[in-house]
Amino acid sequence: MFGDILSDEASVLTGSLGMLPSASLAENGVGLYEPAHGSAPDIAGKGIANPIAMILSAAMMLRYSFEMNEEAQAIEDAVESVLNQGFHTADLKSNDGKLVNTNEMTELVVKAILK
Repeated sequence: MFGDILSDEASVLTGSLGMLPSASLAENGVGLYEPAHGSAPDIAGKGIANPIAMILSAAMMLRYSFEMNEEAQAIEDAVESVLNQGFHTADLKSNDGKLVNTNEMTELVVKAILK
């Protein structure tokens, strides 16, 4: 319960829980990687979920469980690039930039990785 409260409060630093990747790691490198926000069933199928926390959780998995640091960095750089271009999901309120849905944000990040 205390960890849940801390993660909710820490989301203020990033602008949304949708930005926070998470990992539970064992000493042997095995890990469970997931967004800090959980499944958000109340918004399932609406196209408004922010996929960045899940994308960054995958980057953490590459880095910490598979020692694929270059690949993890490529994902992190792609997310940063897309956000710096002003693209945002509904949870990241912005007066500037372009509002995109879940699929569009994912596609933008994938395209940035492939550049």
